[in-house]
Amino acid sequence: MRTFAATSLLATILVASASSNAAEFAAGQAMNIVRNGEQASIMGAPANFAGSARIDPLFAVHGPSQVSAGAVTFQPGARSVWHTHPLGQALVVTAGTGWVQQENGEKHVIKAGDVIWTPPGVKHWHGATATTGMTHIAIQESLDGKNVVWMEPVSEAQYEAAR
Repeated sequence: MRTFAATSLLATILVASASSNAAEFAAGQAMNIVRNGEQASIMGAPANFAGSARIDPLFAVHGPSQVSAGAVTFQPGARSVWHTHPLGQALVVTAGTGWVQQENGEKHVIKAGDVIWTPPGVKHWHGATATTGMTHIAIQESLDGKNVVWMEPVSEAQYEAAR
């Protein structure tokens, strides 16, 4: 059931991101293949992440679609700061164990195979547990060229709470 749900969510996100008039944009265009290892990894900016987080870009926005994705690997103890996404975000956990928390909500354990949908504008954070690393694929759409609004750091007390 989980596999079907994850596949359905990803299919819905990708279909929803396609423009209804995409056929007119496709005329005369060719597919683009980015080979494994052709894109440089980026270390997460200290203003946006606590601890060591590596971002491996998967794909950037290609109009008319506004969807982008990246694989983010958090070392133990690493996490994002509080943030929102103007059009929401899907996370697909691919390795390890981590935590995700919505503001004023319960902190949830997330593991490989889990799919998390965060609705537009919902303040949240995600990252590794204190003792295990975690990798997820983050898929989000841009609105007016912006796909995330970074906020304040997750305090140690918030991170440590309810483990």
